Amino acid sequence: MKRVALVLLLAAGLVPAAFAQAEVGAYVDYMRLSQTKTNFAGLGARLGVPIVSHVKLEAELSYDFNQAFTEGFTDTTTGAVSISRSNLRLLHGLFGPKFEAGPSAFHPFVVLKGGFINTRFDSRPATLGNFFSSVDSLRTDNVSAVFYPGGGLEGHVGFLGLRLEAGDEMYFNGGTHHNLRVSFGPFIHF
Repeated sequence: MKRVALVLLLAAGLVPAAFAQAEVGAYVDYMRLSQTKTNFAGLGARLGVPIVSHVKLEAELSYDFNQAFTEGFTDTTTGAVSISRSNLRLLHGLFGPKFEAGPSAFHPFVVLKGGFINTRFDSRPATLGNFFSSVDSLRTDNVSAVFYPGGGLEGHVGFLGLRLEAGDEMYFNGGTHHNLRVSFGPFIHF
């Protein structure tokens, strides 16, 4: 009985140490969609949990708002420029390992993630309720598989940190489409 109590006590002491390096963060997201040559910006959230030293498993979800585009034409009397909403939105979900170089508070990292991208035309305003309906209807919409190799730099002071990441979000839909993706934002390191 004493051995069981000792093992439980040691396990209880090690569990907080195992999760002492978990991260939760938010970020702004930029993506250059190669197929339509448009730039998207949005918001996302990320969770990273350590599995071994210098390796975390991360899950993230981001929502890129619809993109406005500008068209110009020359009218013989006035000439005008019009700005229209494209109503195209992106929803990304990624999951995979993050490999960190070194135990310091400021370090580079590399990620290899897989997941999905949902491209949709939606004329409704970008609200929190419409975001949740986008997530609910994923199985009925245009969803493509994604592979995302990337890397960046992150650093923290105490429990608060900043992260900059860039990579190629490749989606597979009638071939491979390469897209630049950059994200930047704070995280809580605990």
